[in-house]
Amino acid sequence: MRNKIHAFVTSNLFVLLCLHHFLLSSRYITCTEYTNFYGGKKSEYRCCFSHCVYFLPFEYPMCTPDGTVFDLLSIVPWIKKFGTNPISGETLTTLFSSRDSGKYHCPVLYTVFTNNSHIVANKVTGNVFSYEAVEQLNFKPKNFKDLLTDEAFTRQDIITLQDPTNLDKFNVSDFFHVKNNMKVPDPDEEKAKLDPAYYLKSTNLETQETLAELYKDFKGDALLASTMKEPEKKKTDKLNAAHYSTGRVAASFTSTAMAPQTTHEADAISDDEVRYQYVKKKGYVRLHTNKGDLNLELYCDKVPKAGENFIKLCKKGYYDGTLFHRSIRNFMIQGGDPTGTGTGGESFWGKSFKDEFRPNLSHTGRGVLSMANSGPNTNKSQFFITFRSCTYLDRKHTVFGRVVGGFETLTAMENVESDPKTDRPKSEIKLLSATVFVDPYEEADAQIAAEREKEKRKQEEQLASAAQSRTKADETPKVFRSGVGKYINMEAKCSSVDDTTAPCQVCRAHAAECGSRYAGRTR
Repeated sequence: MRNKIHAFVTSNLFVLLCLHHFLLSSRYITCTEYTNFYGGKKSEYRCCFSHCVYFLPFEYPMCTPDGTVFDLLSIVPWIKKFGTNPISGETLTTLFSSRDSGKYHCPVLYTVFTNNSHIVANKVTGNVFSYEAVEQLNFKPKNFKDLLTDEAFTRQDIITLQDPTNLDKFNVSDFFHVKNNMKVPDPDEEKAKLDPAYYLKSTNLETQETLAELYKDFKGDALLASTMKEPEKKKTDKLNAAHYSTGRVAASFTSTAMAPQTTHEADAISDDEVRYQYVKKKGYVRLHTNKGDLNLELYCDKVPKAGENFIKLCKKGYYDGTLFHRSIRNFMIQGGDPTGTGTGGESFWGKSFKDEFRPNLSHTGRGVLSMANSGPNTNKSQFFITFRSCTYLDRKHTVFGRVVGGFETLTAMENVESDPKTDRPKSEIKLLSATVFVDPYEEADAQIAAEREKEKRKQEEQLASAAQSRTKADETPKVFRSGVGKYINMEAKCSSVDDTTAPCQVCRAHAAECGSRYAGRTR
């Protein structure tokens, strides 16, 4: 037991010593931490003599009496807005030579100016020289005339633009406009800020291409304007009224962005959904090809969208003159593309429509008519007819019909040889025209129109009956006399009885009860 306690104390003591050593060794900040992480001293950034206070090379240099160089296009807008020296902040009101290479040099000694050159300027003429030229040709011989224009000047007219022994004025961090974060607004830059792409400082090529494609088809303004408009209410009737509401009452109750709504309204079912409920028959179409005719039965009652698309395109003449561009023996033959390439074609509505898979419709047997597509929900105008069972295509392609006549034509089409590489028939198999025998969609439309007309007449009759009832209810009864029976018109009752009819025995015996009628006749 004593040995275990001694071992435990020894091990924990070692851990404490290691922790103490670590804390003692970490009581300092490294040079990298001090420089980069904790706001330590930064290396000074020196502005070149050939750069203006905006840290860019100047194109049209101008200088102040203290030798600060500005660019004409930059300093003039600054002076107009602030009227100060951006370096010192003092009030400021509104001349360098260069070689063909673009480097500035002294016009007398032709020495190229560098960041370590001593450069001066003549305030009277504005000419810039190297200090060596002025010292050797002006100061020492006491010839105070400009070396280029021969104009007189004094020693005080010489301005030092750059002195390698005194570089404090080129310290960017001491500039007045940097300290006070002052900047002349650029109209072009302000306009560019309205574009969201302005704030994307660096993007890769893929992002640039994506944004270019987005802006090419971008319709954000039109989409935003459309969302600001209140959606038009679709008129509902007995046929297209849903058993559920539009949900506007709940939406207005939970969202302040919605206009208050207190009455429930039935939502409107889409027109296609209403129409397809009345499609109870199959469609029949005959395809006229250069190999013969094919009679097709369309499952319009089971796959109404694909069936309507095919029938409408046939009636439109969309398939007339098209080629069957793909044929594979013992598999299928494909057509319906006006371009004949296998990549063209569009649906009757101009856009792709969804797949319609049914468990009882399968690619089983010869002569199955199915939609060709390039992926899920991409059905357009192309279709194919199978030469044999292809059950592996189930739930990938929409089966919407079958061949019910002209199998010898289908055999002749299958016997045409195809290119092994492209599966294109070597001789043309052309769809000349199409004839629609039965269009169940027209019958459904006529039935819907008749029911709506019937419902309209029924509503009109109900309105007329209700208006007549309200008229009778609003009329006040006419008073014919006072007392009991004041609303009874005795003359109308007497005139309604035939004069040749004699009074009955009951009326004679009970003159009191029948007095109103008998007395009137005996008088």
